[in-house]
Amino acid sequence: MSTAIWVVVALVVVAVLAAAGYLAMTRSRTARLRRRFGPEYDRVLERQGGRAAAERELRSREQRHGELELRDLDPRRREEYREQWVRVQERFVDAPEAAVEQADQLVTVVMGERGYPARGFEEKVAHLSVEHGRTMDHYRRAHTISGKAATQEASTEDLRQAMVHYRALFEELLAPHGDAHHGEGEEHTTKNPAEHAAPDGEQHAAVPTGPAAGHRGDERTMRS
Repeated sequence: MSTAIWVVVALVVVAVLAAAGYLAMTRSRTARLRRRFGPEYDRVLERQGGRAAAERELRSREQRHGELELRDLDPRRREEYREQWVRVQERFVDAPEAAVEQADQLVTVVMGERGYPARGFEEKVAHLSVEHGRTMDHYRRAHTISGKAATQEASTEDLRQAMVHYRALFEELLAPHGDAHHGEGEEHTTKNPAEHAAPDGEQHAAVPTGPAAGHRGDERTMRS
């Protein structure tokens, strides 16, 4: 073969190897982002309309998240917040709409103390999704129900579910950083929301709505 032919063959081989390497790199990146963001990956993919745009958005979230100065709560503050959550749950029996509003406020306060932005729902989701991607569905559902509650369109069951969803994120935010992080290479299965609402065998019990139900009914349906 002439020298020119060998040059062409070499260029073709290099191009094939480069394409294979690029394909392997993009597949690895996609797998990593799927592991890290969980269902949030598919949500962003649908919204962006393409994998390349979706992954640019998710990598941008990672970059912005890396600029945050996140911190764990000290044990004393963690217990104080747990006590506040119990009081919010206790209020649910007589004032479910107000309890849901307080649950949203409490989650936002904890976000701020952890070092997350506490303004703008989509901004909060963008930052939280990097470490809590599998919990964002809970947070989005809670936010939707809160909007319905503000216009008196949410049923008592809707409000109960909002409390369940808020609690899922609340518990992750309280956990130490290493325990709460479910990033790449880690398995994380989000529990059925009903499991947060009541002990075994009582997951679907109705939330009492009158004062006569007392705290016993509240504990039966809201605590895990």
